[in-house]
Formats: sequence, structure tokens, C-alpha cells
Amino acid sequence: METNSAKSTEKRIRIGITQGDINGIGYEVIIKTLSDLRMLELFTPIVYGHSRVASYHKKNLSVGEFSFSLIKDASQANAKRLNIINCTENDLKIDIGESTSVAGEAAYQALEMAVADLKNDLIDVLVTAPINKQNIQSELFDFVGHTEYLSSHFDNREPLMLMVWNDLRVGTITGHVPLSEVPERITIPLLIKKITILNQSLITDFGIIKPKIAVLGLNPHAGDGGLIGNEETTVIIPAIEKVRKEKGILAFGPFPADGFFGASTWKKYDAVLSMYHDQGLAPFKSIAFDGGVNFTAGLPIVRTSPAHGTAYEIAGKNLASEQAFRQSIYLAMDIIRNRWQHEELISTQLKPGVLPNL
Repeated sequence: METNSAKSTEKRIRIGITQGDINGIGYEVIIKTLSDLRMLELFTPIVYGHSRVASYHKKNLSVGEFSFSLIKDASQANAKRLNIINCTENDLKIDIGESTSVAGEAAYQALEMAVADLKNDLIDVLVTAPINKQNIQSELFDFVGHTEYLSSHFDNREPLMLMVWNDLRVGTITGHVPLSEVPERITIPLLIKKITILNQSLITDFGIIKPKIAVLGLNPHAGDGGLIGNEETTVIIPAIEKVRKEKGILAFGPFPADGFFGASTWKKYDAVLSMYHDQGLAPFKSIAFDGGVNFTAGLPIVRTSPAHGTAYEIAGKNLASEQAFRQSIYLAMDIIRNRWQHEELISTQLKPGVLPNL
């Protein structure tokens, strides 16, 4: 039987990659990343998509001798090849740069098959190319994004969207919700839950022993002592005090969002927790440029994705940078190995008289 130690240091990681929207830049960044065959030394790639769609996109790129190996299912994956699974028997109509129902259905089929394989331990981690959140909607996919869909498949656990670029990690209390609903959604219990998830992820997924978390305010100037809103004094501060006192979590704030990022205060903390989507993602994307990664924290599985979208406006023009997609793969590998090592440490500590191998 394979020990956790061998698993964390020797096991070859199987990465499932979903094609995303076939009319966007998904295949371009996938192919550009995998065309560097040195990547095969690091992991076994399994693309969930369609071989003919991949071939179509490859024609627009200068990637030399590059080809996918068509397999029927993930169990047939060859560690020395670039594997692809046809997630539908039908031919798919490609309309580059356009949002179509065909593209939405194809994106869902790839995601559905990859998640099933993730549950059945046929792949170790999931890296998703961008989807279009409108055309993927159907009776089977009634979610505002990957994060919520994945949560529904894994015990409806509370997820945390965490944007990562080097040492900058930005999470959001509320995700894909209308801005008008944000204040009523921000409650002490939710704040405590999200801070706790972030703290545990920093320990387990990023290997930070005693992380420091900065919490942003909701209102301009973090409320200015109640002059511009009172959510800071009635909700945010009590939640921070509670997690510090009862859980020993090093949470600080609330900080005014503008000055916090403008003065690079984020560099003093291991992660930042914003109150809503754009409050955290706008500065993150300004700092991270095209290398940011979206990681779904709080779930029992590892899923990453490039922080950019389908980018229809440049699709098919060989203009997309693969940097964020490549970083998504690297981050997924780092996190799964950190989790395996964490499991090893915990299991060792549970054995009487055995010291952990630190």
C-alpha cells in the first residue's frame, strides 16, 4: 500500500483540464502551455474536450510538432502523452469569438465528465479553462460560475474564491452576487466562516503555519467611524474580534480598500479578504496583470483556473497569453502536494510514539 510520504513526493499528478468555451481562448492557452513538452515531466495532462476542436485551434497557432493522444477515458491516460477525451460524439460547430448554445453545452459536458472522474479518483486535480456564464446555463447547470457548481457536487460545502498571484492572495466574502445585495449578505456568522476557511486554506494548501489575514471594510474609508456606514462597527469588527479570541486566528482590520492596495499594505499579510467581488478583484487584476489564478478554497478537491475570461475579442488571433493558465497548473500541483504532506503530518502525529518528519 502506498504511504502518504511516497504519495506526496513521488506520485505523478494527473491533471484534468476542461476545455471551457470552444469559441474563446481556452484551447489557445491550453495548447500553448502544453506545447512545451517539458511539462510532461511534471504531470500527466488529460484534456476533457473534443479532438477535432483542438485540431481546429491548433491550426491557428505556431506550436510545431504538437498532437493530442485520443483516449476513451482517464484510466487510459499515458503519462508520456498529451491526452484528450471526446466528451461528446457529436461534431461541434465552432464560431470563433461568438457566444453560442453549442459552446455552452460543450463546456458543460466537459466539466461534468471531469468532475465525475475527480470524484472517482481518476484525476487528482482540476484546471478549468474559462466558460461563458450565460451560454452554459441550462436545466443541468443553474449556477453563476464554476465555484458554485463545484460546491453543489461536494456536499454543498462553503467555498471561497481565492485569487492568487505569487504572495498576493485575495478572497471575497460575497462572490457573484449583485452589488445591491452585498450589505445584507455580510453577517457575523458568514464573516467568521469565510475567515476560518481562508485561514485553514493558508495552512493546508499553502503551507503557512500561522497566517496573517487582512480584512477590508465595506464602506469607503472603512466607514470613517460610522460617518459613511456602520457595517464595520456592527458586523466586521465583532467578527474579527470573535475569530481572534475564540479561534486564535490572526485576522486584522477592517482596512480601507483603496489605501490598503495603493500603499502596498497587502505585502504585510498572507491573504486579504474583501467584502465583495470587484473590491478585491479589481486591484488584484491590476497588480497581477495576466498571471493571476482563481483557486476554489474550502472544498475537498483542488480546482484552479486562469483569472481571465473567454476573451472573445482576441479569440483565434494567436494573441492570448498562456501565463495565467500555466500558473494555474503550477498552483494546482503545489496545493495538492501541500495537502498530501499535511495529511502525512496529521496521520504521523496520530501514531503513538512516532515523531513527524518535518
